[in-house]
Amino acid sequence: MKRFPSTLLLAACIASTLHAHAHAHAATPSQAASRAALKVDFQKFTLPNGLEVIFHIDRSDPVVAVNLTAHVGSSREKAGRTGFAHLFEHLLFLESENLGKGGLDKMSARIGGSGANGSTSQDRTNYLQTVPKDALEKMIWAEADKLGWFINTVTDPVLAKEKQVVKNEKRQGVDNAPYGHTRYVINKALYPADHPYNWQVIGSLEDLQNAQLEDVKEFFRLWYVPNNVTLVLAGDFDPVQARKWVEKYFSEIKRGDPIKAMAKRPGVVKQTVKLAHEDNFAKLPELTMAWPTVEDLHPDAYALEVLAEYLSQTKRAPFYKVLVEDGKLAPAVQIGNQTSELAGQFMLRIRAFEGKPLDEVAAAVDQAFAKFEQEGISEKDLNRIKAGLETRFYNAVSSVLGKSALLAEYNYLNGNPGYVAESVKKTLAVTSADVRRVYAAYIKGKPFVATSFVPKGKLSLALSGSGKAEVVEEKVVQGAENAIDASANAAYARTPSAFDRSKEPAYGATPAVKVPQVWQTTLSNGMRVVGIENKEVPLVQFDIAIDGGLLLDRIDKVGVANLMARMMTQGTASKTPQELEEAILQLGATINVAARTEDVRISVTTLARNYEATLALVQEILLQPRWDEKEFALIKQSVLSQIRQQEADPNALASNNFAKLIYAKDDLRSRNILGTAETVNAISIDDLKGYYRANLSPSVARMHVVGALPKAAIARSLAGLSREWKAKEVALPAASGAAGQAPGKVYFVDVPDAKQSVLQVGYRALAVTDPDYYPATVMNYILGGGGFASRLTQQLREGQGYTYGINSNFSGSKSAGPFIIASGVRSNVTLESTQLVKKILQDYPATYSAADLETTKNFLVKSNARAFETSAAKLAMLDNISKYGWRADYVKEREQIVKAMTLPQVQALSQKYLDPSKMVWLVVGDGKTQLPRMKALGYDEPVVIGK
Repeated sequence: MKRFPSTLLLAACIASTLHAHAHAHAATPSQAASRAALKVDFQKFTLPNGLEVIFHIDRSDPVVAVNLTAHVGSSREKAGRTGFAHLFEHLLFLESENLGKGGLDKMSARIGGSGANGSTSQDRTNYLQTVPKDALEKMIWAEADKLGWFINTVTDPVLAKEKQVVKNEKRQGVDNAPYGHTRYVINKALYPADHPYNWQVIGSLEDLQNAQLEDVKEFFRLWYVPNNVTLVLAGDFDPVQARKWVEKYFSEIKRGDPIKAMAKRPGVVKQTVKLAHEDNFAKLPELTMAWPTVEDLHPDAYALEVLAEYLSQTKRAPFYKVLVEDGKLAPAVQIGNQTSELAGQFMLRIRAFEGKPLDEVAAAVDQAFAKFEQEGISEKDLNRIKAGLETRFYNAVSSVLGKSALLAEYNYLNGNPGYVAESVKKTLAVTSADVRRVYAAYIKGKPFVATSFVPKGKLSLALSGSGKAEVVEEKVVQGAENAIDASANAAYARTPSAFDRSKEPAYGATPAVKVPQVWQTTLSNGMRVVGIENKEVPLVQFDIAIDGGLLLDRIDKVGVANLMARMMTQGTASKTPQELEEAILQLGATINVAARTEDVRISVTTLARNYEATLALVQEILLQPRWDEKEFALIKQSVLSQIRQQEADPNALASNNFAKLIYAKDDLRSRNILGTAETVNAISIDDLKGYYRANLSPSVARMHVVGALPKAAIARSLAGLSREWKAKEVALPAASGAAGQAPGKVYFVDVPDAKQSVLQVGYRALAVTDPDYYPATVMNYILGGGGFASRLTQQLREGQGYTYGINSNFSGSKSAGPFIIASGVRSNVTLESTQLVKKILQDYPATYSAADLETTKNFLVKSNARAFETSAAKLAMLDNISKYGWRADYVKEREQIVKAMTLPQVQALSQKYLDPSKMVWLVVGDGKTQLPRMKALGYDEPVVIGK
């Protein structure tokens, strides 16, 4: 659970994930030395009040990650009061006595932070963000305020509003999502009613609604105490000074009552339980099976992770062979051993092809397990599984935020932040006998929980003998919730302090932001190469963007580019699909090929020492495709299945229909890159070969490289590709402007009984190359681009509780792209949400203030300290340079644009580009309750469009 959608937030269980992988046996001395370095250095100390503090120094960028982790998740809740841990994750960002209204969110915008965020698991809640190093004292002050000067600011109106936000989050991720209730059904059956994992982290709508202010305050006083909290600082800072700040701001917070460790307690399934549910948002039947296993860090957890990966992750895997390749029952099988602090579960999920009875799928599952029992796991497979650990470890610790999460997690699990090194050793020690042993101990012949989630009216597809799953489904009732106003300032008694905490600490010395040095070259075949040498971790990441993508599909055969890209990794002329896959995995590398709207992109991550061997495989993939007929049939069926599933997914329906509305009918940008069932069925493998021969050329290719090798080594390695990949002329479509979109009206897609309405509002606006484009994105920061600093979020989420998240942005390329406002809102306030969005747009030019401009400038200038921290950010920078011909220091040029922006300029841009009458207002929701109301938005009768 996250308080706000964010691609920057690491998963809660990095440490658990790391158990799954390790290195190859028979390591060379250099490999052994490298593996010995799979650790994160740290310093740890404990304040007298029990607060555990961990420092990690990383001088590579002028930033610091600040991570406050409370050892409290949903497992600490009471029955009937579920969802409190996650509710607190939300509440702690809103206000504190000394930060005031807006709390950390408002400060984050001023200081150029990555955006205060957090997540809640069954076992812990964390609060984290990355900030420029000059703001570190401010962050320590703010985090201490959460712990010692927060709870008095929580009032009944604040609680009422945030309950609505959390309920919206549940609707968005569970109630209004395909297969969203699966985990709820499984955990109810896997864990007894009094087990702390019996309920979901997000809680129930009823429990959330029933939460009272005193319940909330009691929860805080029990668990949000220094002796139950870890503070991690990771990045570029002075540890001596930082310790003084930590002691100053945290020391006077009183220790709480002693907190007892919770007993490890596995789930219990005495006999197999089968449960079925007709899912309103599913078009395909899905079987999920779960066995109770062991908790995190248990000695058997490592072998169970290896077992899960072996069974399903490759073309050699038993489940792939039986269910995908031979049985043609599903496009893939997902298996994982999911460990938490108190218990674990081994889970298998298969989303079958349309109409496939799940009894057939279950029979194939038995066959796949029997195949494993007969064959076991070979040393070669074991080594291959272990080979990826090093690469994945370095990816996990390539940002200071990642390292902070890793240190905090191991600290709350066993008190040793550096335990990752021990976990690596334990994974490396797993043998094939261990894998067989844990299979026999936890899976073979053992009772399990099986759920069948099937489309409405298709209960006959469920496993035979299944009972009805008890799923609580909310009814959409107009006016069911009271109106909320959480804007009033609360009156409360202030918490005393030994010094004046109301004064925000000053900035430290302004960090020097150094733009990475970019090198460029052009191969003899015309491919441009741009790179950045980066020695922070011993990885090389690169991609090759071949311009074209969807834009070079034929209008009557949309889907060719996507299918062609997916086929590229399915073997080569000299390697079968299985052999190619094994060659990649033995190097601990990943090679992915994907078609996008404007390009086909080959994306690669590898250890620096394996770069040339990985590049040789990329060259083979690119120049010697196999065109395997059997793989083509499997991939085609998988894409058809994906298209079918999108027909019931409200978010996919919104994205696909919005594109149709804002682009002209004959513009390929209006089409789903997957194609339609009709176009995909019409595609032959010859169409893929034709696309490949005509469109994949170095003359329209750009390579971007970031990693621990210099320009000379990269350039030397590309001699073969330069020689063998011959250039040809490719006619790319000319850049296009904004024309041909549907009129500014309300458009409605009916999803019966939808618990939320998905909104997409906007129009085709600007190309990246337009002089107004970047100034318009600056103008949009306060509207909807600035997260919690934005008006859309402040008014629809923080003010009214209508939504979990809302944002707006301009996107484009050399062609004009859309301006879009996107959100999922509570179904029964669909009209009210769109009316509020319309009012915000209309009022924006006149109400945009000098203070808004100052906040925008502070954020956009100060956030440049974080602009180049990750390899992904550096690759995106190189992509812009190669695609648009921008200078290597274009970020600095943009900084000057920001600094020069004036209030009249922003107001003029707002009037020009935020006219709501130009926009399409797309609503994907429950037609019977919401469609009749939408005429009141003022755009005549809504236009109903098909799915």
